[in-house]
Amino acid sequence: MTHFVVIGAGQAGASLVAKLRAEGFEGDITLIGEEPVPPYQRPPLSKGYLLGEMAEERLYLRPAEFYGDQRITLRLGHPVTAVDAVAQTVTVGGDVLGYDQLAFTTGSRPRRLPDSMGGALDGVHVVRTLADVDQMADAFRAGARVLVVGGGYIGLEAAAVASKTGMQVTLIEMAPRILQRVASPQTSDHFRALHQAHGVRIMEGTVLQRLVGDHAVTAAVLGDGTELSVDLVIVGIGIEPCTGLAQQAGVVCENGIRVDAFGRTSDPQIWAAGDCASFPYRGQRIRLESVQNAIDQAEIVARNMLGADVAYDPHPWFWSDQYDAKLQIAGLNTGYDRVVTRGQGDAVSFWYYAGDQLLSVDAVNDPRAYMVGKRLIEGGKSPDADAIAAPDIDLKALLRA
Repeated sequence: MTHFVVIGAGQAGASLVAKLRAEGFEGDITLIGEEPVPPYQRPPLSKGYLLGEMAEERLYLRPAEFYGDQRITLRLGHPVTAVDAVAQTVTVGGDVLGYDQLAFTTGSRPRRLPDSMGGALDGVHVVRTLADVDQMADAFRAGARVLVVGGGYIGLEAAAVASKTGMQVTLIEMAPRILQRVASPQTSDHFRALHQAHGVRIMEGTVLQRLVGDHAVTAAVLGDGTELSVDLVIVGIGIEPCTGLAQQAGVVCENGIRVDAFGRTSDPQIWAAGDCASFPYRGQRIRLESVQNAIDQAEIVARNMLGADVAYDPHPWFWSDQYDAKLQIAGLNTGYDRVVTRGQGDAVSFWYYAGDQLLSVDAVNDPRAYMVGKRLIEGGKSPDADAIAAPDIDLKALLRA
């Protein structure tokens, strides 16, 4: 019987195997994951789960019995140690599994501080897996001093949770401003002010020289020689795609596992989807690190493994929750040359333009702006920037223009 193997039991892997069954595939399916738990949501890890507001079982994407009911074999708790693309086999837990088609949904891993900087000290954490969060949970207590390294969304979300817990929070960012890689100065200004209002000390343009301590971290030395006493360090300096197994299999990698518009790699029997995959998008090659992309791309790949030949045409959207602020992002702002601001205070949106073309929208506590912006971008419409900025213009009217 035909056997499809999926390596990586995260959001993309879980979505792919479920879609295979939904599309009527009757062959064998094996989903392999390194972690000893069924596929689960990652976004709530550093929020509701860390705060003790969400039980582990509520993180699971599907009830554990779903996989048995759908005749999907879960191989959990053991990493894949070899992929032989010539023999079409995968080695996991000492067993060698043959496959007819293989999909990599291996996701990404957080970048860590090198050992030479103190990255291996106890009390230095990243936020990616259940185990990561479980390890740091006991240290989240009121009054503890936490240093967050990195001012992207991961770092800011961690800082928000720590602040809500009553911790003394310092966040350092090497770039001149937080969110510099992903957002406009206007969005950066908004979230800087939000965090400062909650007592977070933000230090931009600040380099971490090293962490110090005998076994556990006790202090951080900054680039100018300043020493900060710390009880806990959270490292949020980005993620990188997990491509090791694909490279071992001889698959071409380029900022991730390189796939075509259908999700197929350089090996016709091997596919990839989610954080680990780089794909063509409007004349460029990108990776999208989002739940939406993991689900949508994985479902397209599942269909294409069954012969559908449907190109993946994403409509990117993202979100971030910090304190009582909900940021919703539609589109990609790459190449913007101006930003139009609508609203003020807690409910505000920032609209990115390249010339006269609307590229993306950052909407903070403004679901209407997000909804309209998303529909405009998906429809290829670019309203005049002055209309966006005018407070007396109904945004929904722009959809009919």
